Amino acid sequence: MSPSAEPSPAAVRLVDVSDAVLEQLLTVAIQDADADEVTPPLGSAAGWNSERISWFREYHHAAAGLDSPARQKSWAISADGELAGSIRLKRTGADSLETGIWLGRGFRGHGIARAALGLVIDRAAATGAEVLEADTTAGNTAALALLRSAGAELVEGQAAGDATVPVKARIRLR
Repeated sequence: MSPSAEPSPAAVRLVDVSDAVLEQLLTVAIQDADADEVTPPLGSAAGWNSERISWFREYHHAAAGLDSPARQKSWAISADGELAGSIRLKRTGADSLETGIWLGRGFRGHGIARAALGLVIDRAAATGAEVLEADTTAGNTAALALLRSAGAELVEGQAAGDATVPVKARIRLR
């Protein structure tokens, strides 16, 4: 049997965000992701600025659990023991949750997002929620492909020619 030309998929885990993990995750974000992919636009300077770094830390501290005041939980994504990005769940209604994900550029295209989304779908289903939603844009073809691969129905904006048009995806959990 000859070795496969395809690399084996990474072992993906969701890691609770402790203070030490948070600083490592921030390093991944700053070194390997655009600030606009990870945080809302903040501050007067573009890119990673002090306001965005502060928001990043505060966001992950607040996202301590679905029953916390923020009603959301974030995890670092570990791929073969290396932090690759972050994924979250947020309560948006009695029977619905929302997810969002980002990966550092060096980790994209290796099946890591698909594996992490699968893990978060399992956690969402375990809460008893009926639907998991995600928001993206018509131009984010990688996110749209990821969501479709998880069985998502695109319910808004999917036929838009404008890359900035919002798209809402819904994954039925039960």
